[in-house]
Amino acid sequence: MAEITRTGLRPRFWENVPMAKMTRPEWEALCDGCGKCCLNKLEDEDTGEVALTRVACRLLDNESCLCSQYPVRHQFVPECIVLTPKTIADNMYWLPQTCAYRLLTEGRKLYDWHPLISGDADSPHTAGVTMRGETLSEWEVADEDWEDHIIEEPT
Repeated sequence: MAEITRTGLRPRFWENVPMAKMTRPEWEALCDGCGKCCLNKLEDEDTGEVALTRVACRLLDNESCLCSQYPVRHQFVPECIVLTPKTIADNMYWLPQTCAYRLLTEGRKLYDWHPLISGDADSPHTAGVTMRGETLSEWEVADEDWEDHIIEEPT
């Protein structure tokens, strides 16, 4: 039987456990807390290209870069996408380039700043790859003005 740490996670599970076989806590631990998946995106209808904006979902906490209502977010944002091993392939196009779910699906390794590697939940913020302090709430920006807030993804 696989060793379980006091966190409830198997050591280095992301390297040898298929995503479909991960426990719920392991799956959730893949999130690095960057906040980029909660940014509103604009998709070019002709090319399919997706652009990030600094306009964030109204539930994103600008300081922690986490959803302020994660367990009940669908009560407030019914269209919030739930990533699962079954749905990830359909959602790859909008996931951030640094996203662990995307990296693992593409057969790539996690970055050294990822909390599972560094052991520090603040390491993505320290590495400058999160949206901490950089977002505007979607309640503050009219939909037609989102183009004015297109950004390059922090990598």
